Amino acid sequence: MTIRRTAPLLLSLVLATACSHRLPASTDAAPWAEAGQLVLVTTADWDATGGELRRFERAGDGWRQVGDAAPITVGRTGTAWGIGLHAARSDGPVKREGDGKAPAGVFAIGTAFGYAAGVRTGLPYRAMTANDWCIDVPASPMYNRIVDRSVAKAAGLDQSTEPMRRDLHADGDQRYREGFVIEHNRDGAVANGGSCIFAHLWKAPGEATAGCTAMAPDAMAPLLAWLDARRHPVFVTLPRAQYEALKGAWRLPDIDRAEATR
Repeated sequence: MTIRRTAPLLLSLVLATACSHRLPASTDAAPWAEAGQLVLVTTADWDATGGELRRFERAGDGWRQVGDAAPITVGRTGTAWGIGLHAARSDGPVKREGDGKAPAGVFAIGTAFGYAAGVRTGLPYRAMTANDWCIDVPASPMYNRIVDRSVAKAAGLDQSTEPMRRDLHADGDQRYREGFVIEHNRDGAVANGGSCIFAHLWKAPGEATAGCTAMAPDAMAPLLAWLDARRHPVFVTLPRAQYEALKGAWRLPDIDRAEATR
């Protein structure tokens, strides 16, 4: 059973606070205009394997930061433009299957997952079993989907290298004990565009990933508890230069102003 967090409606949905700021209107941000929660990851540049994660909630026409910034790691070869809610971009590296890069851009947040029967979260939750695998085989019709291989039947399923119960298949690995899906290349729409992109626990502080965003358990737990599917949360990853260039058109939070008014 999923344990969901319940909370009263936030006044910040209708009133700007001292920590909010007004952003210019832009059709670039239309696909995520209804987002009431935003998770922002920034890195130093395309090649950086670490960065910071911040949480924001809608406050009038702007955003209010929730909690403090947390350290995270991303792909072992940095980041690259992914396939999400934003328009396709080529002004930088582009994410491909197996490149070791975390996708950059704006993405919907999908299902939470983990080893326990339930967790405290406002996201839909799926408890993983020994038969659940994320299919990272581009030729499979179930590419970039988490499937129960004991039930699903399709070519390529037995070639996947991504078990969701890493504790059972990878010597007790706890990285997927808690996490959630970042909806990059949803349903494998682009062949070889990259798959199985999650936010999950890191194996060790500072250790990069194969393309996901990883963090400490004491950062993941409050993040999961705060996220609420009813508020249409989005996950944003950008190198700092791209963030500075796009934050106005994309109606993203102003990190410096948010930190200064905390």
